[in-house]
Amino acid sequence: MTRAWLPLALLAAYAVAFGWRALGVGPLVSDDHPGQLYRLAHAITLGPVPWRFNPGWWAGYAELQYYPPGFAWLGALIHLAAGGALDVTAVYAMLVWLAWLLPGATVYALLRRALGDPWLALPGAFVALTLSAGCRSGVEEGLRWGLIAARLGWGVLPLLALCLLRWAEGAARAPLASAALVAAVILLHPAHAPTAALLVALAALHSAPRRRRLGEAALILAAGLGLAGVWLLPLLVHLRMALPLAWADATLPALGRGLVSQPLLVALALLSVVAWRRRARVPAAGARWLLGLAPAMVVVIALDALVGEPLGLAWLPADRLVDGLTLGLVLGGALGFGAVAAGCARPAVAALVALVVCVPLAWGPDEVGLTLWPRPREWPREAEVTRGLRMDALWEAIRHAPPGRVLFLRSAVPLDWRPEWWRPHTHLTALTPLRTGRAIVGGTFTHPAPVAGLVYTGSAAPRPLTMLAEQRDGQTLFGRPLEALPPAVFNELARALGIGVVVALEEDVGRAKFLTENPSVTSGLRVGSFRLFTLAEGRAEPLPIGAQRWRISLPVAAPGWLSLPVAYSPLWLARADGVPLAVRRGERGLLEVALVAPGSSVELEHRAGFAEWTGVALSLGAGLLLAARWWRAPRA
Repeated sequence: MTRAWLPLALLAAYAVAFGWRALGVGPLVSDDHPGQLYRLAHAITLGPVPWRFNPGWWAGYAELQYYPPGFAWLGALIHLAAGGALDVTAVYAMLVWLAWLLPGATVYALLRRALGDPWLALPGAFVALTLSAGCRSGVEEGLRWGLIAARLGWGVLPLLALCLLRWAEGAARAPLASAALVAAVILLHPAHAPTAALLVALAALHSAPRRRRLGEAALILAAGLGLAGVWLLPLLVHLRMALPLAWADATLPALGRGLVSQPLLVALALLSVVAWRRRARVPAAGARWLLGLAPAMVVVIALDALVGEPLGLAWLPADRLVDGLTLGLVLGGALGFGAVAAGCARPAVAALVALVVCVPLAWGPDEVGLTLWPRPREWPREAEVTRGLRMDALWEAIRHAPPGRVLFLRSAVPLDWRPEWWRPHTHLTALTPLRTGRAIVGGTFTHPAPVAGLVYTGSAAPRPLTMLAEQRDGQTLFGRPLEALPPAVFNELARALGIGVVVALEEDVGRAKFLTENPSVTSGLRVGSFRLFTLAEGRAEPLPIGAQRWRISLPVAAPGWLSLPVAYSPLWLARADGVPLAVRRGERGLLEVALVAPGSSVELEHRAGFAEWTGVALSLGAGLLLAARWWRAPRA
């Protein structure tokens, strides 16, 4: 009999070889990776509290309050466990490795238990590990593009299903650990929360008594939401502080075309049908409920696509829910393979044949179905890109530039010569605050901050962003074409945002007459493909005077409402000469204060409010409730 450890060893050997080739030991900087590294640095340097205000991007933003903080918290925990011996880049490299390995490992563990044979579990685990096929959590987008939070959350979903398996088979007690896994999914990426909820509901419906088990499922989901309350509740209360990112075509026809154009997904759907028709041959009867995940997700996606936009629910775009459907197809296809191969005398041969069949199915029209091996130059690392773009020289020039924030005209720097916006690129400029200590505006991926909306569209209103930042690069600034932006308008906006330095690519300078024909702007250094410009009226950045406290120097102003060069937040407290000031959100997404007397400075403090402390209490309460139920359970 073939050794039981061999399939897992083969999967692990392949995963390590691929990972070493693609990821190596240095941090990736393709696409969104630098921005994710910045968020990890936020959690490590400013602390994991989600409402901490970070002044580095977009005139300041509570970066971890309006983006799922789970992966950054995990990295901060690794940094803490290492006693600070690992720097931010090393911790980030570990997280990327984890994001690569997790889906394959958790799907293998689930299928090994469900199918009862390690060889039968191997093909499904291999597909989960290498899947791309337009999936936001796949290898191309979740790993190479840098959407690692989505991939990590996707990798936790099979672990949740594994935790629910015994309960679905009829175990009396609901697994309390599943509530913690639901919370982990929410904190890693809430777009996967509907999939997690469906897994819990399907497990509850699989065996009787269904009414009692549905009550237990509701308790699991409520406890999971409660555990995530420390982040989730303030997010929901202050949701207008983040602009929905709705740049993809999430209509049902577009989603359908994307799915049926992938031969791999079609094959998995056919195998799922086989599993449904031959469900009596699925080795583990308690795993048959997993076949319901894909059709249930189809219903959820259809409802979201049909009623989400009319109801203004742009926060759960249907294209992000497709990841849950894809996972359902992977699991359904694996169960279908298990049903077909259950009577095979040599499951190892059946598994190896299935792996060979994966090769021709790896093709895809726009994106490969399976990423079987990393292609050269598509996985750039920081050292080589920094050297090639002369980023060290640029950062040195920025350190010595006049005061004020740094405005990057582009969100990304191209890495090859092609003209299309989707050409290989990097948001390495997002690391400028870490490398220089200077705050920036622009230079990052598509971002939900209201000030980002101002830069992208000319408006900070809380409405969906329907284009990627890369699509605007070299085309528009503040919602206007580069060649149509008047110098006077640019000067006014730059003054409001505290801009002192502008960084442009050489190819954009000819169109940016608001820089080259502006008497208030001085042309500076050329560094590689970059051009630096300085503004005569740039403002000094807010001066930190304590933990989450800043002082902003002002020209002596008369009493009344005054706009400050810092982003609005509902958690701001403002004082002038010890006197509290009223605050409000300006039309540009900036903080406005009501001076009661002439003054030359304002002190700001970013402090948690009622929603934040209520979220903390909710998470503590949910944790105590689960601990109490766990303590009583063995004595029941």
